[in-house]
Amino acid sequence: MMFRCMPFWVAALVLMALSNPSPTSAKESVTWMEAVFPPFLIQSGPNQEQGYGDAITDILQEHLTEYDHDEITTNITRHFYKFKQGEKVCSVGLYKTPERDEFMYFSIPSFITLPPVIIIKKSHLDKFNNQSTVSLAAVLDSNSLMIGFAKDRSYGNTLDGILAHHKGQANMVEIAGQELSLNLFKMLLLDRLDGLIGLPEEALYQAEQMGIRDQFITLALTENMHNYDGWMSAVGCSKNAWGQKIINDINKVLLEQRPTARYRAAYERWLDANSIEQYRKAYQDVFLHTTPPQ
Repeated sequence: MMFRCMPFWVAALVLMALSNPSPTSAKESVTWMEAVFPPFLIQSGPNQEQGYGDAITDILQEHLTEYDHDEITTNITRHFYKFKQGEKVCSVGLYKTPERDEFMYFSIPSFITLPPVIIIKKSHLDKFNNQSTVSLAAVLDSNSLMIGFAKDRSYGNTLDGILAHHKGQANMVEIAGQELSLNLFKMLLLDRLDGLIGLPEEALYQAEQMGIRDQFITLALTENMHNYDGWMSAVGCSKNAWGQKIINDINKVLLEQRPTARYRAAYERWLDANSIEQYRKAYQDVFLHTTPPQ
C-alpha cells in the first residue's frame, strides 16, 4: 500500500535501501582456532575455558569490537591448512618460525611463558644422570632415551632446530591428533617414553588431572638458557590483506592490555609459587619491552 502513493523512482530507491543495508554496518569476522592443550586452552571439565589462552582470547575479543568472533577446536595440522588457504582465522599463541612466516602474519608477543622442558617420571631420573638440567641435543644424541613430542607443534626455533637435526631417529616418538599432551603423558606413564617435551605447566596440569602429580618432575633445558626464543609466542593470522589489518588491530590491544594485572594473571594462575618470581622478572624486563617493528 505504501508504494502506491510514491512516484516510481522514489519507491525504487526505498527498495534498494531495504535490500542493500549500509556496508558500514557489517563487521569483519574472525575465527579463533584452538587446539586441545590444557592448561593453555581447556575445552571441558571443571576448568573449562579458564586456560591462560582462553583468558587472553577473551581479552582480545572484548577489545576487538569491530569484529564478529567465532571459535573452533581442531588439531594443529588442520590449523595450518586453514592458514595456508587464507581463511579469516587466527590463533592466540604460536611460535614464530621461518616456515610459518611464509603463510602467517604474527603480532608482537602475546605470551611469555616458562620455556619448554623435558618431563619425566621421578623414578627415571637416574636415566638422566640425576641432573635437574640437561641438553636436549645430548639426550637425543644418546639414542638410548625415548623422547616424545607433538607433530607440527613448535617448541621455539632453537629446540625446533635440534629436533629437525635428529629427525627420523628411532628414539624420537612423534604423535599427532587431538589430546596430544594427554596421550604423551599416558605413554610416559606406561614407560613407552623416557621423557616428553612440553611446557612446565602442562606437566603440572596433566599430572594433577591424572592424580599422579608426585610421580613427575621437569628437567630444564640448557638450550633455553641462552635467549628467550622458547619463552615468547604470538598471535598468528592468515597472510593476506585481512590478516595484516587484524594483526595491526591486535597489536594495539596487546600494547594496551599486556601491562595490566589481569593479563599477567592469566598465566600466573597455572604456576607454582617458586616459579612466579622468575616469571614476573621476565614479564617486566623482556615481555613488556617488545613492540611492533617500525
